[in-house]
Amino acid sequence: MRLTTPTKLVILAFGIGAGYGFDIIDLTGLPSGTVYPILRRLERAGLVTSKWEPARIARQQQRPPRRYYHLSGAGATLLREVARDNPQLAAALRGPAIDPSPAHA
Repeated sequence: MRLTTPTKLVILAFGIGAGYGFDIIDLTGLPSGTVYPILRRLERAGLVTSKWEPARIARQQQRPPRRYYHLSGAGATLLREVARDNPQLAAALRGPAIDPSPAHA
């Protein structure tokens, strides 16, 4: 998989707790037309898994259901590598410092 700068930013967003698409959009500043195709590619590559939240939760909160994304073991390894090799990108994200430890990912 090619790791473009936007792809690296999406991966790094998982390191600071992003769980669904709008989280990643907010943290990275990337448009939805960039983020969602990256998430699909990461999922096809086995780096990310996803699961829709129960519809009742979304109804209770009066919003559409969210699709939550989680790093796989390989995705967590990639996160650590990207964070280590791209500290300037990690610093560019809006949020607390990235913890690339396996327990966090």
